[in-house]
Amino acid sequence: MEFMGDRATLLETGRFVQRHVKSAADDIIEAVVAGGEAVDTTAENETETEARHRRAAESGDAASMSVLGALLLRRGDLDGAEPYLRGATAEGDRAAANNLGVLLHQRGYAEEAAGWWRVAAVAGSAPAAHALGRHHRERGDEPAAEYWLRQSAEQGHALGAYALADLLEHRSDVGAERWLRAAAERGHREAAYRLALALERRVQEVPRGPSASGLSARDALAHDTAQADTAKGEPAKGDTGAPSGEIAEAEQWFRQAAARGHRRAALHLGAILEKRGELKEAGRWYLSSAKEGEAKAACALGFLLRDAGDEESAAVWWLRAAQDGDGNAANALGALHAARGEQQTAERWYRAAMDAGDVNGAYNLGLLCAAQDRVQHAEQWYRRAAYAGHREAANALAVLLLQAGDTDGAEPWFSKAAEAGSVDAAFNLGILYAGRDDDRTALSWYERAAAAGHTEAALQVGIAGLRDGDEQTAERHLRCAAGGGSAEAAFRLATVLDARRPDPGPPALGAPREEEKTECEEWYERAAQQGHRRAQVRVGMLAAARGDVTEAAHWYREAAEAGSRNGAFNLGLLLAREGSEREAALWWTRAARAGHGRAALRLALLAARRGELSEGRRWCATAVELGPAEVAERAARLSEALHQELTA
Repeated sequence: MEFMGDRATLLETGRFVQRHVKSAADDIIEAVVAGGEAVDTTAENETETEARHRRAAESGDAASMSVLGALLLRRGDLDGAEPYLRGATAEGDRAAANNLGVLLHQRGYAEEAAGWWRVAAVAGSAPAAHALGRHHRERGDEPAAEYWLRQSAEQGHALGAYALADLLEHRSDVGAERWLRAAAERGHREAAYRLALALERRVQEVPRGPSASGLSARDALAHDTAQADTAKGEPAKGDTGAPSGEIAEAEQWFRQAAARGHRRAALHLGAILEKRGELKEAGRWYLSSAKEGEAKAACALGFLLRDAGDEESAAVWWLRAAQDGDGNAANALGALHAARGEQQTAERWYRAAMDAGDVNGAYNLGLLCAAQDRVQHAEQWYRRAAYAGHREAANALAVLLLQAGDTDGAEPWFSKAAEAGSVDAAFNLGILYAGRDDDRTALSWYERAAAAGHTEAALQVGIAGLRDGDEQTAERHLRCAAGGGSAEAAFRLATVLDARRPDPGPPALGAPREEEKTECEEWYERAAQQGHRRAQVRVGMLAAARGDVTEAAHWYREAAEAGSRNGAFNLGLLLAREGSEREAALWWTRAARAGHGRAALRLALLAARRGELSEGRRWCATAVELGPAEVAERAARLSEALHQELTA
């Protein structure tokens, strides 16, 4: 059992002096006073103090014997301290009795030590009660341990309060928090840290809505790197919906413990500040923790530096953390070297992560091998990570199997990954079932992925809603997908909104032209800006309807150059109206060769006006072949007329 605390024990006079740790049990030497005067243990005064008390002790002064014994014990001079402590104890000095117990405990005489601690504790020594309680707990006598630890805690002894809290927490006793708080308020840094953790746990347990999730209790958060699913060693962060007062109080205690040198508290505090966007202060706490040897803090500091653009400094801290056995940092180093094309070094670090027990290492090795087309090796690493419960590795393995034509082998891995929470796997199951024409099952998986924020899944649910006539569901999911960046969803949402617009009818004579864009046009534009060709054509048409020829031409040209035959045809119409018939013919030719019947008919008419009758008939034949029916009929009549003129 470990008892921590870097504050001094409380003097019977109410003063604090420095504590001294001499054993794994963190025995505390009780400070004493002589003649109503506190002992000064600074380096420049220690010799003088010792000499003065030695003279008084040799003259039989019990208080000086107690002080001198404590000084020598603190120095580690057990042989020199023992006679003075025994002499003071014989005179009834309770601090000497406690310290004699410390000395005997250090020499391995635990039972004799406990006897002297009992003497001192009965006399009212809080440090002795703490030591005695700890002694009983180490021997499994919890009732006796609780009795003496409570005696110590109720006297205001910080270490006693902490030890009592630890005992009660071990028994899941709700009273533990009270004593953690008591110890924390008296400056016990480990108590402050554990109190903060307890408050965080309470935050996690606050009930939330049916679709919400509580704060995770994990020790690490996932952080993406160039190729790796790495984790940043830090406490989880997120909106908890819990009372802000408890969150603030937890932060306060983390801060107190961190300020007293608690490296894990500094790590937690850094994570809280980072989430709030206070990156400079977060970095200071990460640095403080990392310098004290906290590998996760070094890893977290590396991510902070990387995000700030200082990749070289990030690598230094990741290296330090990785060498201390942090798998997250090893993964980050692997991703860094992989991004630089240093594949062998990347593989070495991924293996180091795996050896450190981080399953991401195997997954990242799979990613590395897949990028090098080493499919068999990729499958081997994915399978290893998947068997260890890595959901994205299970999904990646299933994709490999599916690409190899092993649908039956892929399905269970997709299912395992999806059940473990992989959104991509749920979406992939939707694709798998859609390929089997099992639209109902496919839709259920698409809906599951969409509910977790998968953009393409939301698009598929929206398309299904349109197909089934459920416009309300379709619009809701299309909005989600469009908001997530899907150009196709933005276009389809625009068409839904466009269909609802009333026919404006012919404009009234002299009425001002409507300049404000509708919501549907805004969605068309968003899709168009992402390169959606049909949306580009539609935006061009809406601009042309507003009389904005320049914008219309811009969007028609964008669509046409991307391969849209409708864009090329409409651009040709616009150019022809503006008098650029030669350039219009070039775009109509491109559209006709891509299968646009109306463009072929326009070229036929143009050729006929120029007197190029054979050329005109050739384009008429193309228009008849391409259609639609109305175009084919007009092209046939024109072809006949041209034939008659040729044979006249």
